[in-house]
Amino acid sequence: MQKMVALSKSDVDWAWPETAPVDQSATAFLNHLRFVALGCRAKARTDLFEACAHLSVDPNRSFRAHAEALILCLNEALSKRAVLFRPGTQEQSFDEAWILRLATALANRNDDTIAFLLRSRVAREHHRHICFLVGRISEQFTLT
Repeated sequence: MQKMVALSKSDVDWAWPETAPVDQSATAFLNHLRFVALGCRAKARTDLFEACAHLSVDPNRSFRAHAEALILCLNEALSKRAVLFRPGTQEQSFDEAWILRLATALANRNDDTIAFLLRSRVAREHHRHICFLVGRISEQFTLT
């Protein structure tokens, strides 16, 4: 039987920097969302419209704030609980793969793919808000 060892705060620091990460690949994008999701586990969920309204008023908000808004509202947009794995996990959940494809389509301005991905999972009234949030986050990464 393995003995459990208590970890210090420095061992369990899941903080993610407010500035864009050095690695700007799709993996970094996904890990960024995973880190933010860890930090949002105990936060109250919020209304998607309200979250986007607060962010659009202050364009200088950090890209972490956009990721937090997305994570806190994702369940509402998908009408189910989104599955995000821990940072560094090699496999992707269906929800993670979907977000990554949407971010890539937004970065490449592929309107047909964007429309398909949104219509396949998101209620029509949330399309604009999800595009706004995922688009702002994806601007910090090189997604092709």
